[in-house]
Amino acid sequence: MKVSSRIGRLSADSAFVVLARAQALEVQGIDVVHLEIGEPCFGTPENVKEAGRQAIADGLTRYCNSQGIVPLREEIAEELKRTRGIQVDPSRIIVGSGAKPLIFYSLVALLDEGDEAIYPAPLFPVFQSAIGFAGATAVPVPLRESLDFRFDLEELRARISPRTRVIVLNSPHNPTGGVLTADDVAGVADLANEFDLAVLSDEVYDHMFYGEAPASIMPYDGMDERGLLVTGFSKTYAMTGWRLGYSVVPEWLVEPVVRLINSSTSCTPQFVQVAGLEALSGPQADSQEMMRILKDRRDQMVDGLNRINGITCRVPQGAFYAFPNITALGMTSAQLAGVLLEEAGVATLPGTAFGPEGEGYLRLCFSTTEENIRKALERIADVSARLLLS
Repeated sequence: MKVSSRIGRLSADSAFVVLARAQALEVQGIDVVHLEIGEPCFGTPENVKEAGRQAIADGLTRYCNSQGIVPLREEIAEELKRTRGIQVDPSRIIVGSGAKPLIFYSLVALLDEGDEAIYPAPLFPVFQSAIGFAGATAVPVPLRESLDFRFDLEELRARISPRTRVIVLNSPHNPTGGVLTADDVAGVADLANEFDLAVLSDEVYDHMFYGEAPASIMPYDGMDERGLLVTGFSKTYAMTGWRLGYSVVPEWLVEPVVRLINSSTSCTPQFVQVAGLEALSGPQADSQEMMRILKDRRDQMVDGLNRINGITCRVPQGAFYAFPNITALGMTSAQLAGVLLEEAGVATLPGTAFGPEGEGYLRLCFSTTEENIRKALERIADVSARLLLS
């Protein structure tokens, strides 16, 4: 017996590998600061939890529409009007068990063997997994630190070939915290229209920004027919374990994506969707307070990193990650991440967890306590000083 070769096309999420090792060290009595897992350190808002509890009490625990319950899709349409200024019919909205499977389903539905998909690199591993699983080729366009981790539109254009079918966007960006400008997004829309390409925009950090609201691809000309938006509730509403996301797709793609949901997870639990409805329609004070705190944490982390010899760090404009440059320390990203975990008790992710273009960087999640950030910075500074002296 053997495992299908297709499984080899999938990439594991390195954050969970690092988490397992960090937890093993904690069992041995070692104090570990966790900066590896990308999730809010805040609790799900009480009104959202209560809505979920009440839905269970009301018996909303059975199968439901594979595309998502109508009241939630209608509220999502209102959310899109509020945040993107666009009118979307609920028939084009699909609810799924998190943003990640919707990304996967969309790319599998769009790509055939031999196709190509362009993605900004480094990037969240699910994109490479889905592209490879579909039998297509992932074509990276580098995000430049000198551009605050944006790509150059001419470099993007140069990677378009007759086999290109999809351009992937992610803004605000994981792992760098970079945010595309409106001109960047408009340029991508122009390229998509010029070369007849689909654009899949991962906007799961859409409410997590520290300046102007990020530009979305969806309002631009042609995106009704070629634009796909994927986002979710995990980050904005601290609902990572609830597994709830949604996508907006062209009419011609709705049935294939819903068929994939129907054939895999059947549907998203109805009580989870009711909680999501409350998250969107209810009070937003908890999410707003979370962002106020995260801005303080960001400033604490980035200021501290830039005071450490051998490390420099751009100020992230979105999400909750710092992506410091560690090339001056003379180690690969993986080596340094290993030393920090095993010798200093700081769990981080090497930039190469997001592809080879991440070499020379670490990803640090600053969605944690002030004390944890202070402790992590002290330990990182000690390791850095030791390496610079060796």
